[in-house]
Amino acid sequence: MNSFFERRTLSAALALGLCLGWMAPTLAANDTDEAGIALVGINLSAAGFAPGALPGKHGTNYFFPEKKHFAYYQEKGIELIRFPFIWERLQHDLDKGLNFDYLRLLERTLDYAEEHGQKVILDMHNYARYKGDIIGSPNVPYEAFADVWRQLAEKFKDHPALLGYDIMNEPHGTAGLWPGAAQAAVDAIREVDDETLIFIEGERWSSAYHWPKVNKNLLIEDPADRVVYEGHLYFDPDFSGRYQKGDFENVDPMIGVERARPFVEWLKANGQKGFLGEYGIPGDSPAMLEAMDNMLAYLNEHCVPSAYWAGGPGWGDYALSVEPRDGKDRPQMAVLQKHLENDCTEFGPEPAVQTPEQAPDA
Repeated sequence: MNSFFERRTLSAALALGLCLGWMAPTLAANDTDEAGIALVGINLSAAGFAPGALPGKHGTNYFFPEKKHFAYYQEKGIELIRFPFIWERLQHDLDKGLNFDYLRLLERTLDYAEEHGQKVILDMHNYARYKGDIIGSPNVPYEAFADVWRQLAEKFKDHPALLGYDIMNEPHGTAGLWPGAAQAAVDAIREVDDETLIFIEGERWSSAYHWPKVNKNLLIEDPADRVVYEGHLYFDPDFSGRYQKGDFENVDPMIGVERARPFVEWLKANGQKGFLGEYGIPGDSPAMLEAMDNMLAYLNEHCVPSAYWAGGPGWGDYALSVEPRDGKDRPQMAVLQKHLENDCTEFGPEPAVQTPEQAPDA
């Protein structure tokens, strides 16, 4: 099947207060004393448009959000933002430094988020590739990947709006190279920043449903013990998010729960924290809205935050977009807002309780 990268690009053309339990309380879901952490977020994703146009032109090929986008989601109570960006635009060649203009736009994004009381996860949206070559291959050695993240961490580690580094979006087809790449990036970041969360996605486009089968060896060592594993999830038959009209009806209301459960159970079994970095549905499908509602209730029960795909400029009539149209909220927004209130005090889930038979020998 086509990658998520391809279908999102086509669609575009056609148209946490508290981090983990061991972190400082800086990502509240809202302003009330009773509020839990920010469990519901949004992908502001237009900076990832037209990945084939490199480096591309801001305002033509890709778009960074303006203040009005942050203000809209602030008004709706959404304080968590996942922000995709493209490696090749940040660093035009591996043997060169980081592009000043692109860094300035990333910093502006963080500044806007800070102004609106929001936290940002910076997401390198490259599918474990640079100019088509897999990280860990001769053309893109692990050190090149490590170096770009070392530089980004050095630049942004002290920004008040920074929540975490999502080191790579949806690795796939890496022939076993991805765990080594992830470890290299974590090691490099920790050379300069031992405070910020690091989000680790998995093989097979980070599919939450397939996670236990394809990511058994993806347990990354972090001296700061602040890694969060990130799954993605869509409700259509091939898990891709390329919804067809026939997919909208007769949807099992528990499909989102059942596709999230393998990921959550893996997290519990391995004592890890989790985040659902992408999910999205066509807004004109009541059945899909019900399924998303049930999934968010399940995630909230386990204190697993999530970020909806997608918002921000440039989406037009893209079915999954949650940007308002003609001044009216999209139907997905009411479902997202329903799940803002919570009493979670840290990222979940809670580790599975071992029986005496399961416990390791003393």
